[in-house]
Amino acid sequence: MYDIIVVGGGHAGCEAANASAKKGHKTLLMTSNLKNIADMPCNPHIGGSAKGIVVREIDALGGLMGKVADKTHLQIKMLNSAKGPAVQSLRAQGDKIAYPKEMLEQLGKLENLEIKEGMVEDLIVEDNTVKGITLEDGTKIESKIVILTTGTYLKADILVGNTRTRKGPHDEKPSNFLSDRLREYGFNVIRLKTGTPQRLDRSTIDFSKTKLEAGDNKLLTFSYDLEPCYKIEEQEPCYLTYTTEETHKIIRDNLNKSSMYGALDDIKGIGPRYCPSIEDKVTRFADKERHQLFLEPESRYYDDIYLQGFSTSMPPEVQEKMVHSLPGLENAKIIKYGYAIEYDAIYPTQLNASLETKVLKNLFTAGQINGTSGYEEAACQGLMAGINAGLKLEGKEPLILKRSDAYIGVLIDDLITKGIRDPYRLLTSRAEFRLLLRSDNADLRLRRLAYNAGMISEEQIERLNKKEKNIEDIRTFMNENKLKVTEEVRKAFEENNFQVPTASLSLEQLIKRPEITMEFLSNLIEIPFEDDIKEQISINLKYEGYIKKAYKEAEKMLKLEKKQIPEDINYDDIKNIASEARQKLKEVRPTTIAQAIRISGVNPADISILSVYLKREYGKNE
Repeated sequence: MYDIIVVGGGHAGCEAANASAKKGHKTLLMTSNLKNIADMPCNPHIGGSAKGIVVREIDALGGLMGKVADKTHLQIKMLNSAKGPAVQSLRAQGDKIAYPKEMLEQLGKLENLEIKEGMVEDLIVEDNTVKGITLEDGTKIESKIVILTTGTYLKADILVGNTRTRKGPHDEKPSNFLSDRLREYGFNVIRLKTGTPQRLDRSTIDFSKTKLEAGDNKLLTFSYDLEPCYKIEEQEPCYLTYTTEETHKIIRDNLNKSSMYGALDDIKGIGPRYCPSIEDKVTRFADKERHQLFLEPESRYYDDIYLQGFSTSMPPEVQEKMVHSLPGLENAKIIKYGYAIEYDAIYPTQLNASLETKVLKNLFTAGQINGTSGYEEAACQGLMAGINAGLKLEGKEPLILKRSDAYIGVLIDDLITKGIRDPYRLLTSRAEFRLLLRSDNADLRLRRLAYNAGMISEEQIERLNKKEKNIEDIRTFMNENKLKVTEEVRKAFEENNFQVPTASLSLEQLIKRPEITMEFLSNLIEIPFEDDIKEQISINLKYEGYIKKAYKEAEKMLKLEKKQIPEDINYDDIKNIASEARQKLKEVRPTTIAQAIRISGVNPADISILSVYLKREYGKNE
């Protein structure tokens, strides 16, 4: 008998098991193959646009991904560093050998966690409540809560050319029966698709025809708790190349041989819109002369190069021609061909905000089974499912992150409110409060919530208290200290083509100028604070007006979040509401007016009618 069973050992499963065990609950992590714990079957990187902010949020909430990435990456850089802080995000090139090994080591330190190997075929269900799992050999294991994090393994099919093979990533046995059981229990099960490109032999690539993409010359970490574990000069390089007109011609001439474009006529899965195959790119963006591709090392322990951006389901003989048409890859040896994978998932509007399902009590789901793509999207869901499963056992309210709290809140709200058409990927454009949800302030936004949920230590919260005090102190320092216009100061301003102050100005006044950086001021006057504190005050002061405006908008939304919708409401009783709105409201069953507003197909007129009905029937929203 376990408190919580986590099914699946990918990024979602690892975070769910960590959160559950960390909170003191007896946890079983059940995986079909122990070798695939925290596996990276596709892209070997962690982070990226918006995703890097999610990794920092995971760390702030007591998760593992950021710490494991920091200890094992090959290179790291800050994306969009020349742009505003709202879109800056860390990206690390991961090591496919070292990352899973370190993750397994971290999980092994948890006293309340067991890890076992086996294929889950069914759930134990009594009175619409999950009571455990059944393995393919008939073994039953009881638990109070089950968290499904099955990734792409539910009825997985590998698609290459005109061939369809029932297997998961790495040619492994998929889960052939669990999704059928879920359908029988009442879940709406859908079919999705994703893909992966070729792996190439490093020694057969001519890197002189490509562009070097190095890591940053500044030490960086995802985690707020770790010092950098690497040397800048020892980072592994990546390289940039491009498709050619010959590449595009080969693809167009052989399009009917691609699984997605006619070679297979029984494909139901929809692929990710924001991570398309190279066939999709060439077809959908026919006006583009070329598409960029990245050559990325997969590990320090072997020489495979990942061809980022070249995902395909073409047959091997066509893939050979495609790869050899690329600059630097004319003689490249393909170690592993690209493929597409089709798999089952559940439609995510069947979830509550806690990630517990509406269909079965005590069943939580996280990761690609919920219709997302990406390691980071999976990991953050696993973390939230693990936290909320633990809180439910403790008789406490779930931790629900709002859209103004975190990208994680945006992701979960989008899934449960809007549903999906294709595998969901986080983007900065999805977050209306992205100026508040920055890479630099995830700890300030989330660590107190994590502490209250039992996910971080006293030492970590003390570190946060100290940081908040230092931010207050530096604000006072910037306000009280002035920069005198000496000859040296005048010269520094003129050399940088900055307008020279006509009188002494406070550091706060100066840093508000768009062109003035903290580094520039620090060279003229000593500012006795750590770099992360300087970064915080620089952003807070430069963007003060915009940040205040964003907080005001967030407050408006919070007022609507407080306007509750009763669980037992019958939408068929509401007259004059549009039929589409009625259908969507019955499907999603929003808990607040704010959530109802975000449902696609529910218009302002429908919200007005709903509000009047709630006021009349329940005395709500006055």
